[in-house]
Amino acid sequence: MSAWLGNFRGFSAARWWGVVRKEFLQLRRDRVTFAMIVGIPIVQLALFGFAINTDPRHLPTAVISAEQSEFSRSLVAALRNSRYFAITEELPDEAAGREALAEGRVQFVLSIPADFSKRLLRGEKPAVLLEADATDPTATGMALGAVERIVASVASKDLRGPLAALLPGAPPFEIRVHRLYNPEGVTQYNIIPGLMGVILSMTLVMMTGLAMTRERERGTMENLLATPVRPLEVMSGKIVPYIAIGLLQATIILLAARFVFGVPFFGSIVAVYLAALLFIAANLTVGITLSSLAKNQLQAMQMTMFYFLPNMLLSGFMFPFAGMPAWAQWLASVLPLTHFNRLIRGIVLKGNGWAELWPSIWPILVFTVIVMAVAVRFYRRTLD
Repeated sequence: MSAWLGNFRGFSAARWWGVVRKEFLQLRRDRVTFAMIVGIPIVQLALFGFAINTDPRHLPTAVISAEQSEFSRSLVAALRNSRYFAITEELPDEAAGREALAEGRVQFVLSIPADFSKRLLRGEKPAVLLEADATDPTATGMALGAVERIVASVASKDLRGPLAALLPGAPPFEIRVHRLYNPEGVTQYNIIPGLMGVILSMTLVMMTGLAMTRERERGTMENLLATPVRPLEVMSGKIVPYIAIGLLQATIILLAARFVFGVPFFGSIVAVYLAALLFIAANLTVGITLSSLAKNQLQAMQMTMFYFLPNMLLSGFMFPFAGMPAWAQWLASVLPLTHFNRLIRGIVLKGNGWAELWPSIWPILVFTVIVMAVAVRFYRRTLD
């Protein structure tokens, strides 16, 4: 107790204030840390306040209508007015509808048969098929729950006068829902494949960024470059171990998904590893770029978190992509994790081939090339 009191006997407010001023000045000089202090709360508020939506509306829906009648048009209008469905395109046949679902262009496909109106007027209670991409149960659950109300609204609006006799009893027609790719709505089937991209993003960007800044802090990078080894050889040689680490992580997640969580696998294992390799390359270029901009390991860690948070929140891993506003979807489309989630889920759950995968492959390629160009430019400055 006496020792503790002794620490306060010689306490100087002037010296204490000097230390406080010194810390504030250091924070002011460290612009990256100051940007993180201000930027992370703003980003979090913007994403959770405006972009994140667990009750997605205006989900892209395609229509295959074999007839053009008052009742079919009324049904399509009712879907649109429900605010859960946004009619984005009309398709010619069922094959085109399955292709749109496989590519992820639409969340639903509504198929109206040619004899829908005729059977409705006869009181035969016809069925309309609504196919849903159910890989993410959260994205489709609320919309499918509104289907019965849509049937009731169409019936009450159009079956009047002489047709009112069709209303009593069971609904005059039904919308038969067909959940594709995840019919039982198992959340693990959607989360576990997407977890591969999240883990690769977090670990590879962080490890690459920290490794490069650690080399510069210790002075070993300059010593290495003083040898006959060229900078390109140094950089490529340092990246290869992280490629192996990423592929090892992908293998562990695939084995756990299949044998621990029972996730079905319908696609090609070769396609999975090629997609993972492409995504690993994109993350390594981000790590190199961040390490070029960061002055120390703390800044590299801060930049990594600033990059990782939008990826995790906007990519469709945690929250439905289709439920976000247009500006958030545009921002998410720039991030490689958004496209990798579509790739891995498309391969594993849908069995997609290269034709369906290409719309998600080329954005990652473009991202990698652009970020690599930035990394080379800034890394040359750093090494000089």
